[in-house]
Amino acid sequence: MAKLQGTPCWYELATSEGSLGAAETFYGEVLGWTCQGAGMEGFDYHLASAGGDMVAGLMAMPAEIGEMPPFWMIYFAVDEADAAAARIEAAGGRIHRAPADIPGTGRFAIAGDPQGAGFGILQPEPMPGKEGAGGAFDQGKSGHGNWNELMTSDPDAGFAFYSDLFGWEKAQAVDMGPMGTYQVFAHDGAQIGGVMGLGNSPVPAWLPYFGVTGVEAAIARIAAAGGRLAHGPVEVPGGAFIAVAQDPQGAWFAVVGPKEGR
Repeated sequence: MAKLQGTPCWYELATSEGSLGAAETFYGEVLGWTCQGAGMEGFDYHLASAGGDMVAGLMAMPAEIGEMPPFWMIYFAVDEADAAAARIEAAGGRIHRAPADIPGTGRFAIAGDPQGAGFGILQPEPMPGKEGAGGAFDQGKSGHGNWNELMTSDPDAGFAFYSDLFGWEKAQAVDMGPMGTYQVFAHDGAQIGGVMGLGNSPVPAWLPYFGVTGVEAAIARIAAAGGRLAHGPVEVPGGAFIAVAQDPQGAWFAVVGPKEGR
């Protein structure tokens, strides 16, 4: 059985006020998602599905966040949300939203690592007939989370924090020349992401990569739907290609897959 603690398990978009419908349309065209309301009373939260799996949540920017630009947040599964929150604070991180229950989903919290990158933790509620943390992260399916990249002001300290919290292990280190080292990390034997310096990111942040069946075709869809290509297509070790982009509201995301395809 796969280890729960440290598994990427959910992707959540906070978009600008009044833009939820436009964001749904954009990601529907780019990633093939279908979206529907979550049915939460008093809270307009939408769920995106791909291939029969729920893969992401979309919502308007909560008022308490203030003037933050639209962004994607990655959630990682934990065995016990309260214990994980305590460990985050003990290791120098911050808890921005204390652990709370989501009926039918589990117990979650919003955190920041010691360098300031935001992330979520989720203690999933057991689902009949399903083991683990759900199907949002699946490197074998398009439209799902495929890779999780941390850009940080202190890559060594950043990796140490998450390794202690989630049990991640170092895989290969890729020399990026003047940009430093790209440290790939693995969870339960599978490579699931990388840690690097800030690069062009103004602040430490997580960047989600979504799988596609053709990166060049995805880039064309991004442009046609009003997004902006920032980087790519670029081949990465292993033969896949990536592209980094912003959606029409400004949220950063990336796509990964073969260069050619639909």
